[in-house]
Amino acid sequence: MKMKRLLAITALVLAAQGVSAFGAECTTKVKTVQDGKLVVAAYDYPPFSVTAGGDISGIDVDIVKRAAKENCLEVVPMVLDPAATIQAVVSGKADIAVGSWNRTEKRAKAVSMSAPTYLDPMGIFSKNGSDTVASFEGKNVGTVQGYLWVGEMQKMLGPKLKLYPTPVALAQDLEAGRIDIAADGYNSGAYIQKTADGYKGIQIMLAKPDERIQASILPAQAGVIYTKDNESLGAALDKSIEGQHKDGSIVKELEAAGFDKKVGEVGEPRMVK
Repeated sequence: MKMKRLLAITALVLAAQGVSAFGAECTTKVKTVQDGKLVVAAYDYPPFSVTAGGDISGIDVDIVKRAAKENCLEVVPMVLDPAATIQAVVSGKADIAVGSWNRTEKRAKAVSMSAPTYLDPMGIFSKNGSDTVASFEGKNVGTVQGYLWVGEMQKMLGPKLKLYPTPVALAQDLEAGRIDIAADGYNSGAYIQKTADGYKGIQIMLAKPDERIQASILPAQAGVIYTKDNESLGAALDKSIEGQHKDGSIVKELEAAGFDKKVGEVGEPRMVK
């Protein structure tokens, strides 16, 4: 009996030593708001960031969680409204903001942006599977206000282009035949079609490159927002994202969400105006 007790105590001591050794070996060099932790501000925008029960998941979150693990950081979720996520980083309450944020020059003045994670491309929505800008010609075309391509489409199509305040309003007119074809965000459209039975009878295609619409040639790139000029965090994120591109894990997640694998072919880093 004494021998069993001695063996049990020995096992516990060895286990404790193992945990202690692991903790000592896994130390981070990354500067964060809370030592050893990575505070991640997120809002609900599936499949990129999903908030449920105070926890977070999704494509962006998985990218960040891997980077955190590689750098001995514990992820601490901070669930907020969309507008508050970036402000949490600006104010120093969070280290990172996720939710398919595009890399823009304006945004980069307030926060830093990681290497590109995936594209936010222009999609062509039609009943016949059109995928070219040329297919807009001679048709009643719709798009949603605020996209990069709106100005060029207005120049190209003039009064034949109808602007919509929301994707929902555009989808209703397209399904009803009040417009013939539309340009909208590929990612959101493809995901809604797959998961929410939206865009019935509509085919959503990636727009082929056309010089008349620059967004079809160089789509916006998404990235992870992090605290301004935090070089150690930026380097850790960029190294991890590079590895996740190389081993195909990002493309795998994008395809699982219903996206074309080309969405993961980011090209050289760039900022949109």
